[in-house]
Amino acid sequence: MKLPRRAFLQLAAGVAALPAVSRIARAQPYPSRPVRIIVGFAAGGTTDIAARLIAQVLSQRFGQQFFIENRPGAATNLATETAVRAPADGHTLLAVTATNTVNVSLYEKLNFDFVRDIAMVAGILSSPLVLEAHPSVPVQTVSELIAYAKANVGKITLASFGFGTTSHVTGELFKMMSGIDMLHVPYRGSAPMVTDLIGGQVQTAIDNLPASIEQIRAGKLRALAVTTETPSESLPGIPVVADVLPGFEASAWVAVGAPRNTPAQIVDKLNTEINAALADPKIKARAAELGATVSPGSPANFSKMIAEETEKWAKVVKFAGIKPE
Repeated sequence: MKLPRRAFLQLAAGVAALPAVSRIARAQPYPSRPVRIIVGFAAGGTTDIAARLIAQVLSQRFGQQFFIENRPGAATNLATETAVRAPADGHTLLAVTATNTVNVSLYEKLNFDFVRDIAMVAGILSSPLVLEAHPSVPVQTVSELIAYAKANVGKITLASFGFGTTSHVTGELFKMMSGIDMLHVPYRGSAPMVTDLIGGQVQTAIDNLPASIEQIRAGKLRALAVTTETPSESLPGIPVVADVLPGFEASAWVAVGAPRNTPAQIVDKLNTEINAALADPKIKARAAELGATVSPGSPANFSKMIAEETEKWAKVVKFAGIKPE
């Protein structure tokens, strides 16, 4: 069929304009709409606190809203799968924690491959975990807790902020190295765990320091030790677990990831802005108030850390014989 001359010219003009339209679409500024940061824990915990801190700053720096979407459950796997399935356009990000590296070896049949499917963007915070107790528990030190647990085999509760989380595997490492049997009680995040610990529903817990520090300072919880190799400046006088169990070490961290294939220029732009935010003295001061430190770095730095953490926790999961519930 032969097109009329006018129709042909209109069609040809439209075809000629297509590359220009494509270039305009590709050049669309980022972000072009609100950006969600998915958090795999309930609101109020360390991951949520860190994500909200960086979301607020990024909203200001980009002039576009960055908001938090809490998707607790399945030890962050629900949140991670949601992020993996999202379009790789920078408008969905994931709050990544050490728990993600634990899950790699803990769960054999996930619908995603964390290392392959999540691209690391930047760090936010790092902090010790803290071994803590309700004030009614008759112990003041790690040694006293171990003795108390041995005298009450299987009767003393040790809470975590979720099965398979850093809190859980750190607790298993503690039990393994001390030779004690404590009853593990998992929660769906730090906030509900701390609430029950304060209320006496559980006796002891291992938590990210930022989520518990205010309750410790207020005397509602008793800190027995931190899990890092060196003491925390935020808790003067509180020892490290390694003083009693040499070689014991665990730390918590929160970083930002994105679906794989997110354009490199978007990842780099986010990394630059996040690192700039973390250099702000106000952000550093806020992190210190929480018992944490800021964690600037490149995507490559954090990809390397992910590989190292995955290997470390795989050994603990295997040695302790931890199986998915």
